[in-house]
Parts: sequence; C-alpha cells; structure tokens
Amino acid sequence: MGDRLAALLDKFSITARVFHTGTLCGINRLSGEGDLGQLHLIRQGTVEVNHNSGPALKITEPSLLFYPRPLAHRFVTDSESGADFACANLSFDGGSGNPIAAALPDFVCLPLSAISDSKNVLDLIFEEAFAQNCGRQAILDRLFEVIVIRVLRHLMEEGLTQVGMLSGMAHPRLRLALIAIHEQPAHEWTLEELAHQAGMSRSVFARSFRDQIGTTPAAYLQRWRISLVQRALKEGLPFKLVVEEVGYGSEAALSRAFKACVGCSPRQWLKQQLS
Repeated sequence: MGDRLAALLDKFSITARVFHTGTLCGINRLSGEGDLGQLHLIRQGTVEVNHNSGPALKITEPSLLFYPRPLAHRFVTDSESGADFACANLSFDGGSGNPIAAALPDFVCLPLSAISDSKNVLDLIFEEAFAQNCGRQAILDRLFEVIVIRVLRHLMEEGLTQVGMLSGMAHPRLRLALIAIHEQPAHEWTLEELAHQAGMSRSVFARSFRDQIGTTPAAYLQRWRISLVQRALKEGLPFKLVVEEVGYGSEAALSRAFKACVGCSPRQWLKQQLS
C-alpha cells in the first residue's frame, strides 16, 4: 500500500519555526494575522484558551494546540506560576492553496498522551526547549515538523477527520485512489480507473467518494491539479511549463480550469498573492 502522506508532503511541505519556549503568565494574545499556522505544546500548567467565538477551552494536562490556519487566540494562565509552553509558527507550502491545511479543522486540541508513540520526540523537544544548547533552534524546528506529521497520522488513524481529503485518506479503499491522483496528477483518470485502484465497483466508489470527501472524483482531481499550479506559480515557474505537468492540453484549457476553480485567471491570482 502506498504512503498516504508521501506525495502530499513532497509537493506541499510544512516548515516550523519555534518562536517561544518558556513560561507564560497571565494573559497572552496571538493575533492570528498573516498566513502562518501555529503549534503550541503545553508541558505543564493550567491554561484557558479563548477564541473570538465559542466557549473557552480549559486545559489541565500536558497538551498540544494545532492551528493549521491563522486564528486569533488568547491564553489565560496563573499570573504567578503560569504554564510551560513551546510554540512554533507553521508555514504550509502553497499558503491558502495547501490541501493539507485546507482539509483540517480550525484548531485541534489533543492531550499529549493521545500521541504516546511520540513520547520520545516530545521529551526531546522539552529538553531542548528549556535548555540553552547550541543548535537548539534548528533541532526544535525539525522536531516540531515531526510532531505535525505525527498529529496528521493520528487524526487519520483515529478517524478524527470528518468530510474532506484527510477523511478520504483514512478510508482503507478510497485512500488508494487518492494516492494514485496525488502521485500521477497528469494522468487522465476516469471513474472506472479510480474505482479499480480502490478495488470497488464504479457506482459504490462514486457514492463513497462523494460521501467521504464531499466532492466528485473529477472535481477533486481538478482541485489537486490547480493546487499544484498555484504552488508552481508562487515558486516562479513559467505558466507554459506547468501545463503539461498537471495534465492539461493547452494554456487556454488550464486557464479555464483555473478560473472555474479559483474565480480568477492565473495571472490575476498571482498578482494578488504577490501584493
């Protein structure tokens, strides 16, 4: 069986940059501006987490808070004893077009005990975070990236994703069709071929795909291709070189598909991103 995350992470990597390690006391606000996500690891202490809407979340055990997309939040801790944090900004390759970030909820809260297979990594993070060893920034950044991947794996394996791409990746059969699309985006996949990849009948596959992922296989393939185009354009690749890579016969055909999916032309979209 193919690796569910390999093609996704190869095309759309996740980069972490640790920006805080230590105790937070009292009220601390994070604006949620820009295009960065965040991951907070709480080693000890009681923390009240507030967002702009909804009830406050009270954390009383070692936990993580994962924000795939910018979201303003506020931490309230004891003004004297506080709580021990290690925090990183997360950059998702492709920005708002990153299919991993787009498939996740606004935030995920998990006790660290839920990812017990990551105990050694977490122990090393906290060891580095609360020491002053040389090279600690580079080590912490890489270890945070490992934890993000472990969280993605946990969400899929435990069935904690709802409708969407990651929900499909958790399905024992649909994942095979998704892996095929991710690994060979230029192929002109038919419904029959994808159903065969999944080991399902055409009708059952089509119905299951829509129920689990929330769209049709053809629409998903187009969205994946356009995500790859957006990534390539942001990297500065000429539009004409991208056409063949994602399986469109001409620049005009790709432009039409791009506008149908995004709402504007590739040139207009890139101008908006650069501004």
